[in-house]
Amino acid sequence: MGGFRIGRRGLLAASGALVAVPVLGRAASAKPRVTMQTSLGAILLELEAEKAPITTANFLRYAVVGRHDGANIFRASRTEGAPTTGFIEGRLSTNTTKLLPPILHESTLKTGLLHTDGTISMARGAVGSARVDFFICAGPAPYFDADPNAPGDNQGYAAFGTVVEGMDVVRAILALPTPGVARNPAMKGQMLAPPVPITGMKRMA
Repeated sequence: MGGFRIGRRGLLAASGALVAVPVLGRAASAKPRVTMQTSLGAILLELEAEKAPITTANFLRYAVVGRHDGANIFRASRTEGAPTTGFIEGRLSTNTTKLLPPILHESTLKTGLLHTDGTISMARGAVGSARVDFFICAGPAPYFDADPNAPGDNQGYAAFGTVVEGMDVVRAILALPTPGVARNPAMKGQMLAPPVPITGMKRMA
């Protein structure tokens, strides 16, 4: 997060992948759909493969090709004064031997995908450093969108899909206690302890 304009909302990149477990059946969609099974329930994601092809392909490579060691949701950042909004952050692996190279940044200015309630997006450090960490918004989060008029790092985060079922699970995770040790001051009071395991992933369409 360093000097990012986003401040407390800055997101760190980590590592990831997952296992296949069927949940939440749905009719076939033109857009890829992936079920993320957590210990608190399932989250069904619809991904924007046409608008954000690089980010979507990267997520699918981690999610459904066996790169799943240690997958979990480790962070719940609640908005001050509005604790039912914020975001949860997850990783698809903690096994560094399974990391793929970082991907190019797909700006919201290019994709047209904004950070609204239920948006899934890639966490990152510097622009072009995203690998496996992702976050899901609970409530609108326009401060994650690119803003060419803002100072400093103003390129935002790469949104690439949305939750179509399971926002109740997202909000349940957001409400969990966060007494864990923070990686940096910006994450203080946001670390889940223990993290919420991601127990399976399956592409539905």
